[in-house]
Amino acid sequence: MPPTLDTHSLAHAAELISQADALIVAAGAGMGVDSGLPDFRGKDGFWQAYPALARAGVDFYSIACPDAFHSDPQQAWGFYGHRLQLYRATRPHPGFALLKRWGQAKPLGYAVFTSNVDGQFPQAGFESDTLYECHGSIAHLQCLTPCSPAIWPADDFLPEVDAQQCLLLNAPPLCPHCGGLARPNILMFNDADWCEQRARQQATRLERWLAGISRPVVVELGAGSVIPSVRHFSERVIHAFGGRLVRINPREPGVPTRLDIGLAAGAAQALAEIDGLLAGGCA
Repeated sequence: MPPTLDTHSLAHAAELISQADALIVAAGAGMGVDSGLPDFRGKDGFWQAYPALARAGVDFYSIACPDAFHSDPQQAWGFYGHRLQLYRATRPHPGFALLKRWGQAKPLGYAVFTSNVDGQFPQAGFESDTLYECHGSIAHLQCLTPCSPAIWPADDFLPEVDAQQCLLLNAPPLCPHCGGLARPNILMFNDADWCEQRARQQATRLERWLAGISRPVVVELGAGSVIPSVRHFSERVIHAFGGRLVRINPREPGVPTRLDIGLAAGAAQALAEIDGLLAGGCA
């Protein structure tokens, strides 16, 4: 059973959202759980999703690393190819549409800051010029070496994966410039070769937009403190841009000031309950 959320906290969240001139969505890995995406927190969760890697004793930090593509590209692309298939086939949960609707209704619009590489926001119809994917995107590729800073869409790569063995069965994608192995344009662990130009352009666009808003609200979803990229961004908006924070996280809902609000729930549930108040004019 989902948790019962305090009506006062929900009303506070709805009020913060209704009074803002702009909406900022800040999303971590927990945002995708309600869409059915796996949770990689801890070895147990990761190895449950990838039993072949469990049998081999390969943890998330070892496979989500450029060295994996150098040492065993068939296994590395088995892992990332499976994820690419999964993300392409996953339908974003209804909370995405609620966030987009709220953002479109704001006088100064909305923006998205996410550490997720799953491409769920574009699939949910969020415009590309509103996104900052700070860790990159599995929907884009780069050269493994890299021979150049080029980044290109992965649309033409259709991985065939033996999920039981976590191995790529067909040919991996290659760099169109040097013919060498390509890899996802994702910031991995121990990654000195990530081509960050795409993310840097997104960051620049977001900073320009932030400079023109005065009463933003950050709706942060599923962002934990272990990899705190999203939390750091959310709290920077509070301090640097006069924003307020609605933090939705079932495990770590604490907020930095008493003016902000934390909801101990999953993204889909909390967003639906807030939307009920906004639609009813209760905020």
